[in-house]
Amino acid sequence: MDNIIVYSTPTCPFCYMVKDYLKEHNFQFKDINVAEDPVAAQDMVRKSGQMGVPVIDINGNIVVGFDKNKIDSLLGL
Repeated sequence: MDNIIVYSTPTCPFCYMVKDYLKEHNFQFKDINVAEDPVAAQDMVRKSGQMGVPVIDINGNIVVGFDKNKIDSLLGL
């Protein structure tokens, strides 16, 4: 089973695209709203070097933005 974390904000359209894409392919994920959780936001920046969302952590591999090809590759799609 894949360990997937999506760092997102409620106002980010690409965040919704990522989450909808994962749901379409029946992947469960933990959604963390970094707008409300400053500790998680710091963790996201530490992992990715980025302040922008979405940031997706798939089994420890970081994807910045809705990079469908990289997501597919990491999930074996």
